[in-house]
Amino acid sequence: MLSKKTKYGIKALTYIARIKERKPVQTSEISESENISLKFLESILLELRKSGFLGSKKGKGGGYYLIKQPEDIKMTSVIRVLEGPIAMVPCVSLNYYERCDDCPDENTCSVHRLMIQVRDASLNVLGENTLSDIAFSQ
Repeated sequence: MLSKKTKYGIKALTYIARIKERKPVQTSEISESENISLKFLESILLELRKSGFLGSKKGKGGGYYLIKQPEDIKMTSVIRVLEGPIAMVPCVSLNYYERCDDCPDENTCSVHRLMIQVRDASLNVLGENTLSDIAFSQ
């Protein structure tokens, strides 16, 4: 299940991407528009800034803005920053692989085979969609 942190992060990025002049957007504006707790949103935006998706400007006219073009921000990258691994179990993760303690042989494990299919399907959908795709498609 997608965490609220990730859901709100995607909503906030989408809101910022839709700003025509690419001017900084205040956190309070995003919070009010998207119905997200201001304090929670501030921590999410800070994480997105530290990860290189957003820049910020302080003072009058300040706020958050996209560093990259929306078409250059893949959803796989956003999910990995906010949610962590895309794979549902660590033994099939491409970036966070860990062997399962209860599995003697991954090659014969039915759960492993199924979760590889789920991972690949998820990567396909998330990898083919950018911030631009979700922000501007109706």
